[in-house]
Amino acid sequence: MVAVLARCVLLVAGLAGALGASSPRRDQDPKSVRNVAIIGAGAAGASAAYHLSQYARDEHLSINITIFEKTPRVGGRTLTVHAYDDPTSGELPVELGASIFVTANRILHDAAVGFNLTLSDPMPSSKGDLTIIWDGEAIVLESTEGGSSWWWDAARLWWRYGMSPYRAVSLVKTVVDTFLKLYDPPFFPFRSLTQRAYELGLERVTGVTGEQFLADAKINEDFCRHVLQPATRVNYASNLAHIHGLETMVSFATDGAVAVRGGNWQIFDKMIEASGAQLHRNATVQAINFKPEGPNSVARALKKYALSVASNEAVRTAFDDIIIATPWQYSNISAGRGIITHKIDEIPYKELHVVVFTSPYRLRTDLFGLPRGGTPPTNVYTTLKAGVEADPDNVVGDTGFFSLSTLRTVVNPGTQQTEYLYKLFAPEEVAPAFLDSFFDSDWKDKHDTYGEQSIDGGAEPNKVTWYRMQTFNPYPVELPRVTFQDPIVGNGIYYTSGIESFISCMETSALMGKNVARLLADDVAGNTGSGGAYVGPYRASTNRQQREDFFESMGNDLDDMMMMDEL
Repeated sequence: MVAVLARCVLLVAGLAGALGASSPRRDQDPKSVRNVAIIGAGAAGASAAYHLSQYARDEHLSINITIFEKTPRVGGRTLTVHAYDDPTSGELPVELGASIFVTANRILHDAAVGFNLTLSDPMPSSKGDLTIIWDGEAIVLESTEGGSSWWWDAARLWWRYGMSPYRAVSLVKTVVDTFLKLYDPPFFPFRSLTQRAYELGLERVTGVTGEQFLADAKINEDFCRHVLQPATRVNYASNLAHIHGLETMVSFATDGAVAVRGGNWQIFDKMIEASGAQLHRNATVQAINFKPEGPNSVARALKKYALSVASNEAVRTAFDDIIIATPWQYSNISAGRGIITHKIDEIPYKELHVVVFTSPYRLRTDLFGLPRGGTPPTNVYTTLKAGVEADPDNVVGDTGFFSLSTLRTVVNPGTQQTEYLYKLFAPEEVAPAFLDSFFDSDWKDKHDTYGEQSIDGGAEPNKVTWYRMQTFNPYPVELPRVTFQDPIVGNGIYYTSGIESFISCMETSALMGKNVARLLADDVAGNTGSGGAYVGPYRASTNRQQREDFFESMGNDLDDMMMMDEL
């Protein structure tokens, strides 16, 4: 949707230089080495390590980076599993967590390209695939892959929604282009996200609900309910009445969705490897205190911190700086008096239940109001019924789930038969019987490879042959707000998760990791004024240039939106 040229600047030579940047030279006085601890090896922590190593090289700084990750893996919300729990099947793993990013995500996309990772279409479609928007009672919108020409689809959109599709695309482009200014000077780096939001005029977008923001832009209420609200539900488990305008716009900015073949976690694994950082897995940081030797005043002046870590490996290093790259409220870390000088706000997070499962059957048609025996839906996205007021205590409404997607076909290692791999997002734990309800044992709904053959002496196969459930607290409750957590919360203490209530996704976490890395490097190098105020007024452009390819673009945007399930 947002045509932003990716800048692929991560050259091999640059990576090689970064490898040595975080390790002190042998002939250097250890006392001159800056020891930096990063807590968390997710998108923010990996990005902070990678970019800090680059900035240290550029500034000729001697910085030693140590990462503590409480789990055995890197990547945070990027979590992959193997269908049927069989890593030897030859099938690609499936993402349980953060599934996709877009080419406009400069940090992730450039890193994936720079590390020579293979990018793929996360949900390849086939001609005839049917995507529906369902309100629990009726289908309010449907789209068939290759079913008609783009101009016919565009004409139908125009007839049904008037100028609203055009206004929505233009609004998304304007808002996202404004946000992208945070990546470059004079807006990057930033010591205050609140200040930058006001300088860019984005507080006018975050300060209202998506519902209000779209209404002010004169976007048709039906278009909001049929198209935009399914996007906020699948991306942020929220209806338009309870999510701010900026996150609403990001939900619809899905142009060029891609994923790393084998798992997006590989981006962050490569970042950490390229940084030269020492990574401690299964290492839970329990406390941050001033270094015990010497009076506290001296320790504060030297900014030497000691970490208490539950790990099989002893941690004896004293640290000059600490980057907290995990939500503070879930870290269970205690901080000594005077370490956190700017209170870290506790904000409510969503609870999301993700289920991946397999079945030899296609989805039921009659469950969604389609003719029995007709084309089963490939993807089902949901919204509220017309006239139903959004309830923050029952976000999902009558549908019972946010989205249900057919990912691809897989081979069951037990039967050697081809089955379908599905992914479900729901607000509550899902019982196996609920999964069964999506299927009918009518033979006409089975995968073609079963044909007329009998299985197990004529017995029908199980409706659900395998499933895996995972619970996440993936993003905050994104209610309207105009102030945000600052990234510097103490003397040499940096915090990345404050950006989550502004925009929550892998890319923005990586952006904040890069931001604190720049601030830290500038502080060490003595670069004054880094991240300060932008001198001079800025106003987001209101000149919305006509797009000759708008209608074709709109069709692509709707298709891309249907695959969006970012955590």
